[in-house]
Amino acid sequence: MSIFKAYDIRGIVGEQLDETLAHKIGRGFATLLKPKTVVIARDMRPHSPGLAAALCDGLTLQGVHVIDIGMASTPMCYYANGSLKADASIMITASHNPGEYNGFKLCRADAVPISGATGIKDLEKIVLEESFDPVAEVPGSVEQRDVYAEYGDHIRRYADLKKPLHICIDYANAMGIAEAKLFEGLFTYDELFADYDGSFPNHEANPLDEETFDALSEKVRNGRYDFGIAFDGDADRVGFVDEKGDIISMDMITALIATSLLEREKGVVFYDLRSSKAVKELIEDNGGEARMCRVGHAFIKAQMREANAVFAGELSGHYYFRENFFTESSGLAALFIANLVSASDKPLSELVAPIRKYVASGEINSRVNDPQAVFAKVREAFPEAHTFELDGLSVELDDWWFNVRMSNTEPLCRLNLEAPTREKMEKKRDQVLEIIRTC
Repeated sequence: MSIFKAYDIRGIVGEQLDETLAHKIGRGFATLLKPKTVVIARDMRPHSPGLAAALCDGLTLQGVHVIDIGMASTPMCYYANGSLKADASIMITASHNPGEYNGFKLCRADAVPISGATGIKDLEKIVLEESFDPVAEVPGSVEQRDVYAEYGDHIRRYADLKKPLHICIDYANAMGIAEAKLFEGLFTYDELFADYDGSFPNHEANPLDEETFDALSEKVRNGRYDFGIAFDGDADRVGFVDEKGDIISMDMITALIATSLLEREKGVVFYDLRSSKAVKELIEDNGGEARMCRVGHAFIKAQMREANAVFAGELSGHYYFRENFFTESSGLAALFIANLVSASDKPLSELVAPIRKYVASGEINSRVNDPQAVFAKVREAFPEAHTFELDGLSVELDDWWFNVRMSNTEPLCRLNLEAPTREKMEKKRDQVLEIIRTC
């Protein structure tokens, strides 16, 4: 399988990715975009420095001026791209993947992501064919630049804390350590796994996996904290637990952040189509214009730019802010939750409780033989429903809804369903799964 994916470049170091290939990717990236300046950053994996050096060599060979911001979170890399007016950026990371993986997240100017459809496949062709532009007569240069203080000031100006807070943070030995430094002086916090270690010795850095929260939840339950947060590997995603240590679903966090943001400015807020319909209701109740978006950061960022949206939230824990060039900032997400909790006389669990109006199935995967037949059979089974195909097939009925999407890489169908009661959710879930699994 190619390491040139739909949203990034990612593979096992030593088997699929090495410094020789990183050098070619640098040359290919320069050939594709013709940039004058490129920001690069890297995560804490042991092979990231070597890959960064090889990538720089490839870029400078083509005459590119590289601004190397060193070890940083992915949101910091996005910020540097936009604030330094660079032509492009490359973040060296494999996000939440195990330690043997690494890769590259690519952006154009203004932190506009490059996806498979908008350049990654073209880059792959250039690299495989080695059809690089000629070596530059004057090689490029590398400038070391620390943007942490600027990024911290940029994020911290949105702090609006009404009372002291005490928080617990699980870094999973990853780049959340850098992202969370901006909290210093805003509130007090205790830390878990606060040493950089790209082998992830304690647990994986993936807030979509509930096991990721085990240590954080236990720590919060045995202490006195207002809430807890858990970063993923490159800190472009973040998950939350309430003061009881209970996990808060990402769509509930989207709703809460939206309410906090909408107090400052009314505007468009995008929400992942897999989100509870309570998210849409809360956005509208707070004077925002709620718009549904398809899954995937490249799509969401494009929709946000077109609408000049103030915010978007995805069920995977990506939270996108206009203030960070329409990209993720997990630090800003945590700060807006802190603002909300500090302004209320209720704990976080009670702020979330009214939004939990409905019962969701969670995402359920089914292996199917004929993915194309799924949509037809679903439509046939629910002729009275309102349906649309923003991403997969969404089906809305009287007081319940569901979405079915196909995996891009496997013969899997993904179901998300929501109903007003657990009994109805389980009944409808089983009904729809039976339809899907006959295909």
